[in-house]
Amino acid sequence: MSIPSRYSVAIHILTILEMNGEASSEEIASSVGTNPAIIRLLLGKLKKAGIIYARRGIKGSTLSKPAREINLLDIYKATENEDALFLLHENPNPNCPIGKNIQNTLTGILEETQKAMEDKLSKYNLSDVSSEIRQRTEFKKKGLFKKQA
Repeated sequence: MSIPSRYSVAIHILTILEMNGEASSEEIASSVGTNPAIIRLLLGKLKKAGIIYARRGIKGSTLSKPAREINLLDIYKATENEDALFLLHENPNPNCPIGKNIQNTLTGILEETQKAMEDKLSKYNLSDVSSEIRQRTEFKKKGLFKKQA
């Protein structure tokens, strides 16, 4: 089981906006390697969460606050549909001693694990991601995308 890729794509989108200042869904999609419609869907979720400002038109999206104020947990909560990372299966056999007790046994363990993950994500922010990328590249603030002639 893994967290769907929309979470890492959302971080990718926000990193582009942080490092470039603004970008269109087509430019972002080019960097992510996906369809602009997927990008627009995630931009909608990020806008609803108050993480970005999005408007129609060219270069329509920007961060709503400094990257250091956007932690990775905020992004996770904005993009993931489920409240819980771990979902228990719904219909264990109540006549089986394991089936009868598995959900109660796992609930505390999984809640503790979820909390640990969320605590860790809350310690990192978007500027940590962009700083790491800046260290790994020769990025210049001039922009990520080449202008079309």
